[in-house]
Amino acid sequence: MSRTTLDLWVGVFVAIGIAALLFLALKVGSISGSGIQSPYTLSAHFDNIGGLKVRAPVKSAGVLVGRVEEIRYDNERFQAEVVFTVDGRYKFPVDTFANILTSGLLGEQYIGLEPGGEEKSLAPGEVIKKTQSAVVLEKLISQFMFDKAADSGSAPAK
Repeated sequence: MSRTTLDLWVGVFVAIGIAALLFLALKVGSISGSGIQSPYTLSAHFDNIGGLKVRAPVKSAGVLVGRVEEIRYDNERFQAEVVFTVDGRYKFPVDTFANILTSGLLGEQYIGLEPGGEEKSLAPGEVIKKTQSAVVLEKLISQFMFDKAADSGSAPAK
């Protein structure tokens, strides 16, 4: 085999390897086409969004139904406003509850939608009124530690 043929084959294998890495990166990052049909936007206000990021998933019953599009601070309400798109195939009632949840103990954060019982559905651009902010691990640990310290300080002396 001549030197140019060998160089050509090495170049082909390098190109295939780069294409495979790009494909895997898109799949892992969930950036590839997700098949969202006729999306509509909703928003919700949270006291604390924790580590929620743009492009984070929006799930209902474990099914991916949308993505976070924008996160901004509302100066009038002193809260974070999260704007997200939802696949048009999925409709949610007006009393839907939006939670910021975590995948696993220290995994990525996402918005979980829990549908309510109303018959009227949310219209595009509406705000979800019922929300629950992210659980901040540091707050939980400090609260646990202060509760333990208060319990040990109030124990009767023997």
